[in-house]
Amino acid sequence: MSPTYDVVVAGSGNAALCAALAAREAGASVLIVEKAPESQRGGNSFFTAGGFRFAHQGLEDLRRDILPDISEEEARAIVVPPYTENQFYDDLMRVTEGRADFDMAQHLVQRSRPTVAWMRSQGLRWILMFARQSYQVEGKHQFWGGLNVEAVGGGPGLVEMQLDRARKVGIEVRYGHGARRLLTDDQGGITGLVVRAPEGLVEIPTRAVVLACGGFEANPEMRTRYLGPNWDLARVRGTRHNTGEGIRMALDIGAQAYGHWSSCHAVQWDLNAPPFGDRKVGDMFQKHSYPLGIIVNVHGQRFVDEGADFRNFTYVKYGQAVIRQPQQTAFQIFDQKTLPLLREEYRIREITKAEAPTIEELARKLEIDPQGLVRTVGEFNAAVQDKPFNPAILDGRGTRGITPPKTNWAQALDTPPYVGFGVTCGITFTFGGLRVDLRAQVQDIEDQPIRGLYAAGELVGGLFYHNYPGGAGLMAGSVFGRIAGESAARDLGSARG
Repeated sequence: MSPTYDVVVAGSGNAALCAALAAREAGASVLIVEKAPESQRGGNSFFTAGGFRFAHQGLEDLRRDILPDISEEEARAIVVPPYTENQFYDDLMRVTEGRADFDMAQHLVQRSRPTVAWMRSQGLRWILMFARQSYQVEGKHQFWGGLNVEAVGGGPGLVEMQLDRARKVGIEVRYGHGARRLLTDDQGGITGLVVRAPEGLVEIPTRAVVLACGGFEANPEMRTRYLGPNWDLARVRGTRHNTGEGIRMALDIGAQAYGHWSSCHAVQWDLNAPPFGDRKVGDMFQKHSYPLGIIVNVHGQRFVDEGADFRNFTYVKYGQAVIRQPQQTAFQIFDQKTLPLLREEYRIREITKAEAPTIEELARKLEIDPQGLVRTVGEFNAAVQDKPFNPAILDGRGTRGITPPKTNWAQALDTPPYVGFGVTCGITFTFGGLRVDLRAQVQDIEDQPIRGLYAAGELVGGLFYHNYPGGAGLMAGSVFGRIAGESAARDLGSARG
């Protein structure tokens, strides 16, 4: 029998660590149990860029308490438009087709900036996302799309800063301890957690458990059961350890399933990436500059509007679209006009790339149908409208008379040599999960809270449907993780009183 802890948190990613830090700050003794070995800690958070979407009033507001190190001289060369609570809420509702839980969405938006400021008080440091979310326009870094700030060191830096803080405040972490089963009393309240440890099954007594151990994205059987055909063939962007146990053990004691179980966060991922995330390469297998070129399948046919919106609002559904293409494969095509604008991930060593002086030769190198690609590029070039090109705004430089259209940033592919990148579908996390209230307490099938059970992160359902605005996942994990930890600690205090 293990010692009793006030709060046990399952998982070691961003949501779990925010929950643990908040519970500890509220006076609880906290244990983190992590299924992975220490060398693979951090869950999916490790594999992110560490970007956070939150409401703010522009650069001067950010400099006040989140980015205080930006000098006056630096500030003069930066344009960060305000991103209001209304904009954040509207973006979330727009991309989820109005299905996001209204109360959860509003809570996320309203708590977003205060939570980022709280994380800074916990020792985290932030920088602007110059390389990924800005273009140089008229000598200034113009930020776009509402996603402006990342943790220093990206996902790995985020996790390391949080774990460092956890060590300093006395939070114990046990690696190689995977949560397996929740223990309850006769009234259905939590009394403990069973974990699989190196020595076997171990029972950890506690009256509060926070589940923050990811969705079922690394479980091919569950992916196929809930997402549909070919999802067992998707590459996993992040950890191999998010296989759905947290969701399953909660459902086993009567928790309510919630959210979009047949959808997920996915991206265009390098065609030859490994089956699971590579901790050295991180998120650099992703290919997110597609709005500047065109995307085709093995027949040379376009199948999405690459310029429908900023990539922050389309990359998830376009990652999903690739899984429906022949061979679960697509290709991003660029010419020399746009090549210098591509993000840093297009210049890594581990990449599926070809270059050629003609479109036909490029097609042969990439094993695309040559006639199909030549025809597609010819039709696309002829359809481009003559308007000013500006990658930092929705510039309206689109096409006319072709299907699908390209709504913004359309430029003729006419400047050789041409370059193509092969991509497949990489799944990030699943959208279906558990229902929680605004205190992050898990609800049962009769909409009643399960005493002592809280959840945060990927395994919370109800926020994301069909699509997702970039940077909202980490932000939601932090907001509801903090709430879960605070709620667990306060409920225990009330019970003692």
